[in-house]
Amino acid sequence: MLTHILRRILIAVPLLLAMSFVTFIFMTVVYRGDPLAQYRLDPTTSEESLNRLKKQYHLDRPPIVRYFLWLGGILRGDLGFSLHQKQHVWPIIRSRIGPTLLLSLSAMCCAWLLAVPLGIQCAVHQGKFRDRFFSFLAFLGMAVPSFFFALLLLWGISVVGVLPLGGYQSPQFDSFSFGRKVADIAAHLILPTLVLGFGAMGGLQRIMRGNMLEVLRSQYVTTARAKGLSETRVVYWHALRTAINPMITIFGYELSGLLSGAALMEIVINWPGLGNLMLAAVRAQDQPLVMGNMLISGVLLILGNLVADILLALSDPRISYS
Repeated sequence: MLTHILRRILIAVPLLLAMSFVTFIFMTVVYRGDPLAQYRLDPTTSEESLNRLKKQYHLDRPPIVRYFLWLGGILRGDLGFSLHQKQHVWPIIRSRIGPTLLLSLSAMCCAWLLAVPLGIQCAVHQGKFRDRFFSFLAFLGMAVPSFFFALLLLWGISVVGVLPLGGYQSPQFDSFSFGRKVADIAAHLILPTLVLGFGAMGGLQRIMRGNMLEVLRSQYVTTARAKGLSETRVVYWHALRTAINPMITIFGYELSGLLSGAALMEIVINWPGLGNLMLAAVRAQDQPLVMGNMLISGVLLILGNLVADILLALSDPRISYS
């Protein structure tokens, strides 16, 4: 297992390099962003100051040289300096990555805790009312755009007035006690979690239903029933262990999918995460901040796939990475 983890980490290095290079080319050659755009719009900024900034941040160098200078900074643990926000990139991302991970993991837990038992129920009661009703909910979750569902919920909440209308914290958050701070963040987390979790639940439930139907028709499940085992033991002990394996395989991709979905949700409900930060960075043509954002997203995707591989090996004794 350790050898497999090390191998995956080594493979991840060229993947991250390729992703960062494509992002750099897009921002430099295709998009042709000007990192000093906001300084040029300021009438108090002299040409001498602009030239000094160009030289200080290597903007007068050829693009390929600037890319390797950026890589050298990464090796030293420096993600660069944001000219738009006038501070280093890592403290900016560090302040935003917590809310994004909190939202994504909360939505993932919500989706999986709903999708797995509902998928099992649909498979066990195939063709009955329970199967049709939950399948309808799954198709609804896959069909309705997350931003539209969020707007509907925001409208409903504005009428009822039960939950906060977007944001991450209340204005008086700093004066709250620790328990009240946790409750305040949880209240702000309910709406985006429901939206993202409901959307991700639909696809996962359909996959779980299909896996369970296939396993329940297999010969070893028929043998277990013939031996007189209870239906609960057959379904949740024998069939589920096999049917859950494909779900674990897509775990890593599900994390990246929720991150991309969370980016749109952050914009709609004004959640202070990486999605809002990326939008602001692209609009400001802030190349170091965009590069740092993409790098962190790539690392999270690779970690998600690595965790999925480890969980798959632990759940299925037939799989070995030795």
